[in-house]
Order: sequence, then C-alpha cells, then structure tokens
Amino acid sequence: MKAFVCFAIILATLSGRREIPDSLPINKIQVIGSHNSYKRAIDPALFKVLEQHGADRMKGLDYSHIPIIDQLEMGLGNLEIDVYRDEKGGRYAHPKGLDLAPNQEPYDPDGEMLRSGYKVLHVPDYDFRTDSYTLESLLKKLRVWSEEHPDHYPVFITLEAKGGDSSGPGMAATEALTVQAFDELDRCIEEYLGREHLITPDDVRGHYSTLEEAVLAGNWPKVQEAKGKYLFVLDDKDRKRATYMEGRPSLKGRILFVNADPGTPEAAILIRNNAKLPEIKTLVQQGYIIRTRADSDTKEARANDRSNFEAACNAGAQIITTDYYLKSTHFDSDYRVHFEGEKYIRVNPVFVADK
Repeated sequence: MKAFVCFAIILATLSGRREIPDSLPINKIQVIGSHNSYKRAIDPALFKVLEQHGADRMKGLDYSHIPIIDQLEMGLGNLEIDVYRDEKGGRYAHPKGLDLAPNQEPYDPDGEMLRSGYKVLHVPDYDFRTDSYTLESLLKKLRVWSEEHPDHYPVFITLEAKGGDSSGPGMAATEALTVQAFDELDRCIEEYLGREHLITPDDVRGHYSTLEEAVLAGNWPKVQEAKGKYLFVLDDKDRKRATYMEGRPSLKGRILFVNADPGTPEAAILIRNNAKLPEIKTLVQQGYIIRTRADSDTKEARANDRSNFEAACNAGAQIITTDYYLKSTHFDSDYRVHFEGEKYIRVNPVFVADK
C-alpha cells in the first residue's frame, strides 16, 4: 500500500497541478478533497470491542486517511477538520477507549493533549486517533508546507467546531462555544498559519457593502492571488453560526467564512451535503462556492456507487469531499474518486467557456 500511495502522489504532482489559468477566479475551479482529513484508523482491538455494541455504526467509522501533508502532496484541494475547545488542557487526554481493549498502540506519547487549546479528533473517547493532536500543531504543519510550496493552489478547509451540546453516554463533556471561544479560534488560525496564508471574508468583500454582494458580483480572488493560501469555512449552523457572526456583520474582521443562507449578508460558501440537489448548479452559476460530498459513512464505497460524485461534478460544486481519493484499505472495493487523468483540481465544467 505504501508504494502505491507514493506512486499516486508522484502521478498527481506531475499531472494535476497545471492547466488552471492564473486569471481564473477561485469560484471557477473544482477540487476534490478529503472528509475528516485528520482521521486515523480506530485501533483494531478497540474496533472489535465497539463493533459488538453497534456493528452498523462501526461500519460508518471504518475508514482512515494518509497523513494530511501527503494528501496535499497528492494535490487534494480541500481538508476537513473537527476541533474541540479545551481551555485548560487535558479534557481529552485519557480516552476511555484505551481501557476497553488491551495492547493498543500508544496514544499521545508527548502529552500534547495535556496542553490548553483546541484539539483535533473525531469522536471523544472512541474515535480519537488523529494526524495532529492539536489545531496548533496542524496549522504549523500547513504553514511549513505552504512555505515550501509557495505556488500551491488554494486549499479550502471545512472546519467544524464541536462542543456546547450534550455528549454521548460515557463520553467526555465538551466545552461551550462562546464568542470568546470563537475569538480564540480565529487568533489560533491567524497566529500559527499566518495572515499571509489566509483568504478571509474581508479579502473577498473588498469595497462592497456586504460579503454576499461581492460574491454575486464575482469578486472572488484569482487563482494567482490565491496561490499559497487557505480559505476556512465554519461548518455549523443555527446557534454556533450565530455566535460566530455576533457583532460581525458580513463577517467583518473574522477569519472563517460561514455556511450562511443565500440572501443574507454573510452568504458566500454554502454547504450542501446532498450532491443531487437540483439547486446546486443554480447557486454555482450565481457566484456562490458550494461544498458537497461524493460519499459518506462508507456506503458509496462499499457499493461502488459513483452517482453522487458524478452529480457533484456535473452541477459544478466547487468542493467535493470523499474518504476515497485512494482505494479503501479496510474492505475490498474498487471505489475511488478523482477527475480524469488522476487529477484533483480542474477548471469547473460549468464555467469551461470562461477559461
């Protein structure tokens, strides 16, 4: 498998990073990226124990990713990160799952989870293996990679802030997400990734009165201007979204875009997980950037069902996420998601005439 991954990275590097005009606005490209990009496999011993209590649920968690930097080297154009606030440190340092099965791989050998700050993981206590224990360490990796590859295409990052809700039975309690908590999140991203590596709502809004007005006028940065940069979008709605926007009309001064509703001042990047929604193509043509999914919970991969991916491609959704830019190593399936020529970025077919 390791040799195949290396070959895939080399092939993507040679074939996937050209043919995108520098003058093209970033809403007129289409990228494939990963879902829960940080997720490592649940330890096999723990997986067997958890499977006894919910085999169907565990099927949906039976996937994992190669290291995030390797994903970027392949040319993936989107990452998805889940973060949990941990103001004092140590809240997620001792997952209960470690006590449920013997002989598991060591966890957090350097004690990163004991430090204060946002943590990166999927499900506390049970699905906790991760590419980076802290958001700080992940951002530092991204910054180093960008500075080593200053001409890389823009990378979208879908960020979900977990917490503030009821935890599952027996799981570590999560912390509330207040305006102060979101201020800390913004500062963390800006400090450890660097403002020079960010595309923010202020950058897109420019001289327009609202962010949505700028988007509908096509004021997205060009590919050349966006190279070496990341664009974050908060994948939350309702209370969390309202908290993040509080006192920040059109997201003035904020780092993240939000999954806002069309017709509101903050609308720019919209999340539509159902790739077959007929509205997607219309929204794309209006100027919004749409993020959707090719697969979820391993279902499409097990059935080798590419219909969601094909629908997303045809509708022009700019960001298409998958768990299978490489074939599964957890079960037998030929399912894999990429554009023609082993590429993960291309000119958006809805705007081909504009190339």
